[in-house]
Amino acid sequence: MSTNKLIILALVGSCAMLMSAFVFQLLGYTPCKICIWQRWPHVIAILAGVLWLIKPDFRFIILGIFSTFLTSGLGLYHSGIEQKWWSGPTTCTSEKIGNLSSNELFAKIMSAPITRCDEIAWTFANLSMASWNAILSLSLTIVWVIAIKNK
Repeated sequence: MSTNKLIILALVGSCAMLMSAFVFQLLGYTPCKICIWQRWPHVIAILAGVLWLIKPDFRFIILGIFSTFLTSGLGLYHSGIEQKWWSGPTTCTSEKIGNLSSNELFAKIMSAPITRCDEIAWTFANLSMASWNAILSLSLTIVWVIAIKNK
């Protein structure tokens, strides 16, 4: 398979992963802090793939490898937290409060969904979303590595 086709495959893979995260969110699965962290490297991988297609440069492949591998590591880290192998962050995420009054702030806090990083919200084949993200992102890393070997 040509380098361009491999990079398109990796780019589409990261797009699919990111879109899946948003679909789950639309279905009511509120992301935790680490779930959000796992999205950003996919954005970088998509950008690397697009930039490669515009102007092929070895550095974009390296960026794709790094970003998908980082996402895989974050997914593994999150999976370990879910399995209670290690502890996760002690803080939760929140939105900016801006100029809210104390009553508005209290109402916002009371209506905010609580999403813990150590609780598994969804599984398929006995693996959580974080585990699937780790596995699929590592697969995308392999695609990027094959692309660099073809270069």
